[in-house]
Amino acid sequence: MDYAKTASLVIKYVGGKSNIKSVAHCATRLRFQLKDNELRDEEAISDLEGVKGVFLTQSQFQIIFGSGTVNLVCAEVQKQLGNMEERPEDKEAGEEKGNPIQRFIKMLSDIFVPIIPAIVAGGLLMGLNNLLTSPLFNGQAVIELFPQWQGLATAVNTFANAPFTFLPVLIGFSATKKFGGNPFLGAAMGMIMVHPDLLNAYQIGIADPPMWNIFGFQIAAIGYQGTVLPVLAVSWILANIEKRLRRITPSWLDNLTTPLLSILVTSFLTFIFVGPVLREAGNLLAAGITWLYNTLGPVGGALFGFAYAPITMTGMHHSFIAIETQLLADSAHTGGSFIFSTASMNNVAQGAAVLAVLLMTKNDKIKSICSASGISALLGITEPAMFGVTLKLKYPFYAAMTGSAVGSAYLAGTRTLAQALGAAGLPGFISMKPDHYLNFAIGILLSMGVSFILTIVFWKRFGLEKPEGQKAVKAETAVKAEVKRAEGIETAEDVESAGGAEHTGDAETTTILYSPMKGEILPVDQSMDEVFASRALGDGIALNPEDGMVHAPCDGTISLLFPTKHAVGITSDTGVEVLIHIGINTVQLDGAGFEAYVAQGDKVKRGDKLILADLKLIKEKGLNPQTMMILPEGGGLKTEVYPLAGADAGTRAMAVRR
Repeated sequence: MDYAKTASLVIKYVGGKSNIKSVAHCATRLRFQLKDNELRDEEAISDLEGVKGVFLTQSQFQIIFGSGTVNLVCAEVQKQLGNMEERPEDKEAGEEKGNPIQRFIKMLSDIFVPIIPAIVAGGLLMGLNNLLTSPLFNGQAVIELFPQWQGLATAVNTFANAPFTFLPVLIGFSATKKFGGNPFLGAAMGMIMVHPDLLNAYQIGIADPPMWNIFGFQIAAIGYQGTVLPVLAVSWILANIEKRLRRITPSWLDNLTTPLLSILVTSFLTFIFVGPVLREAGNLLAAGITWLYNTLGPVGGALFGFAYAPITMTGMHHSFIAIETQLLADSAHTGGSFIFSTASMNNVAQGAAVLAVLLMTKNDKIKSICSASGISALLGITEPAMFGVTLKLKYPFYAAMTGSAVGSAYLAGTRTLAQALGAAGLPGFISMKPDHYLNFAIGILLSMGVSFILTIVFWKRFGLEKPEGQKAVKAETAVKAEVKRAEGIETAEDVESAGGAEHTGDAETTTILYSPMKGEILPVDQSMDEVFASRALGDGIALNPEDGMVHAPCDGTISLLFPTKHAVGITSDTGVEVLIHIGINTVQLDGAGFEAYVAQGDKVKRGDKLILADLKLIKEKGLNPQTMMILPEGGGLKTEVYPLAGADAGTRAMAVRR
């Protein structure tokens, strides 16, 4: 795979460098914040090598490459983009998208996703420590059978506990950065919350905390090891104090007094009020969730397992990270995390469904996607499987949900809980207690078996091997989106009876489109705009206009008039959609030089005036007036273009058959 080429095409199809605010990646997905999401070309991106799916969630456009590949593609994209500064107004505009719940979930995701590798590393090391110290062999642990391994186990235990012991430092850095403050001040605040002079949070109830006597006030000096909610609140307070101080502090004093006052005020608020209240709230949250899960038993496990995949689709599973971290940090009371166990059942169920599709399908492209994404799902990464296979075929997704429900119900009934984070899937064994291995294995077999069998049943029952036309779900293309389905063509007939359509014996309809402007007619692949020339936005013609009057190319209805009037869409009386895009990059003129004679919803006849474009002004602004007339709906249309130099408006330009 040529990563440089793929990165270049990705940048091109998301609307170009000028449309990208920021780019990052998670375990499987390339995540773009775009200035205008409607400029993306999902169809073209889906056809790129290595792409397993695309989707838009809230304001973020995501491209699924799969683990390993996404890191390399993202690195190349960032290299080609160079240093990008996201303007504050762009960032704030992006943050306001979505309802409050969506924004809250995105906030948690942005805070916790960057620190997941550290938590996962600690979790897996904890699993390794369990293998060394648990009595697995006739009631004896490995370190008892081989005492020389005692030092190794002690070292691994220290390494494993560090990310949880100093969790406030990690969260403080990430959260303060998210809230707009200095992340290093956030890290410093996290260090204060776990300072060794404080009573360790795990010693509460065992030892008495030291007390600070400040002007008669008694403040308990207790640490916040392994906590989540207090650090989130403290980071928000710190960031807001810092931002407000920077607004009112003279520049010559700013670097001296702002950090000092921010840390001082936030620290006292933390130990006097915010910390104690939210520590108790976190404990109650963890206890409440654990009680609810234990009370509902297998029914609760089944419901959570069934809903886990749809929850993952919405991105709400990112909100579980904070809860799961709290459950694991307080595992002495909660017993561990049921969320990880459920996620493992969901992931292996998705993997089994994909492997069933691999077995049943005869489509080579689907086979190639299934072979990689199925294994990936079994190892804990489900996005390629979900968005690349099961969701597109629909019924395998239902089968996987059912398999996940069955496996999760069994784990809930046997109270099989994870002791650490890790890869939720087949490698999940290392995150479980050794005495839970058998139940975890049974849960995996139930999830995979039900999912695999149901997928085969659905495949045969509903005939899921569809023709080529029903493969991927395709979203609007770049300009198609720039003009919000500014598509419309019309139906004129091979005979010049205006508005007529010729029907062949096959019920094929031919629509004749006439030149909307006077000038030279060219096939669209000769356009000066490489995106139009690639036909990524649809087939059609390019026009080098001699005057600026744009006429209706057919009888129909104005389906869209772009606010800047540089593009207009018509739906012909035969249902063909046409988009006329006047000039290249003329959206930059913000409507200057364009006069519209029609409004959206107007009925028009072939030859009616639509828009008058000031070609002189367009050229003076350094832009190309070349105009494109394309068919955004794409598939199912056969086109024939009639190139001609010196064509008049109303000259036959192309025939469209469907």
